[in-house]
Amino acid sequence: MKTKQHKVNVITLGCAKNIVDSENIVAQLQANKIDAEHEHSAMEPEVVIINTCGFIDKAKEESINTILDYADEKRQGNIEKLYVTGCLSQRYKDNLEEEIPEVDAFFGTMELPSLLQKFEADYKHELIGQRSLITPEHYAYLKISEGCNRTCSFCAIPLMRGKHISRTIESLVEEAKLLAAKGVRELMLIAQELTYYGLDIYKKRSLAELLEKLSEVDGIEWIRLHYAYPSKFPTDLFDVMAANDKICNYLDMPLQHANNDILKRMKRQITMEETMELIQHARNTVKDIAIRTTFMVGFPGETEAEFESLCAFVRKMEFERLGVFEYSHEENTSAHELVDDVPQEVKIERKARLMNIQNEISLRKNQKKIDQTFKVLIDRKEGDYFYGRTEYDSPEVDNEVLINAKEHFLRVGDFVKVKIEDAEAYDLFASPI
Repeated sequence: MKTKQHKVNVITLGCAKNIVDSENIVAQLQANKIDAEHEHSAMEPEVVIINTCGFIDKAKEESINTILDYADEKRQGNIEKLYVTGCLSQRYKDNLEEEIPEVDAFFGTMELPSLLQKFEADYKHELIGQRSLITPEHYAYLKISEGCNRTCSFCAIPLMRGKHISRTIESLVEEAKLLAAKGVRELMLIAQELTYYGLDIYKKRSLAELLEKLSEVDGIEWIRLHYAYPSKFPTDLFDVMAANDKICNYLDMPLQHANNDILKRMKRQITMEETMELIQHARNTVKDIAIRTTFMVGFPGETEAEFESLCAFVRKMEFERLGVFEYSHEENTSAHELVDDVPQEVKIERKARLMNIQNEISLRKNQKKIDQTFKVLIDRKEGDYFYGRTEYDSPEVDNEVLINAKEHFLRVGDFVKVKIEDAEAYDLFASPI
């Protein structure tokens, strides 16, 4: 019996970039007339493909545990073939092959054609941009580049994803049109590093130009920016955001830290003072911009004083959205040469302290929204509520707007104007106008 006749279930772990990769895997398999779905609970698959993450320890642990779970399924005869792809596979292929022999083959991040060969399937170049969406049909991620040229000392992503490669503006606009034709109304631009876009193919930072072209696509109403690097930030981007209603007043810009000594050891190529100047520029140029950022605690050598300077920075800047993660000591990064000397319990405690500061900031900012009106995109109905988002919020990671489903009927994927009636630290409660 040929594998081509089998049912295939694709499991995705990790970030939005992996979601796009899995969407492409499923689309390629389906185009080759293979019964492929993404995390289909009712399917009884003969073949499972696991798209892994290898960014930090917790992500690696989740990926390995998932592989082991399906390896056990294979041993029990519940599936016939098990394939593993993605970042963990790219980084640890040799070790994984030795440790988990139940896996039939491991593939790296750029080896989709080789994976397809296992199904006697051809890689169809004409399908580029045509994906089988995993997300709700009203929003989608648009990966504008692959890889990263930055040399942050803690980060292993360049080891797994390679050097930065931008896609052309023309190909991205064409993909946006295909997505809009499917009913997508919100595009979330993603990359390892957004602001580097265009340097390799256009010899200049071209994100602002790309945004202008994407905003011309009929049907797309919101365009959201994720994973921007602060050093050498192309500030013309703020002018485009301020002038274009389709571009959400939202910027995801991971800063990692604020103490200058830590930033230097992280090789972030920016100082706290330069960061503050950039944020102030953004807020002066783009009305009501919501800045999402991420910080790392427990970097090698981080003293209590250095951590307190980060806390002071967060209190002063009052970010609209903020996440925190603990430092993970990654082999083959330059930070791995440093001593991982901050105890795990201290990392956990510092993460909690920083998030407590942010909870207070978020609650205060949300309470100021009471009695204000906002345009909200409805994502889903769950229990007694419809859940939506403002332009200042991205799915999965940011605030949500809850609307009583017993009192109001709304449609998922519609934009609705609402009035905020109550607020918690990370949730808003509203009624449609």
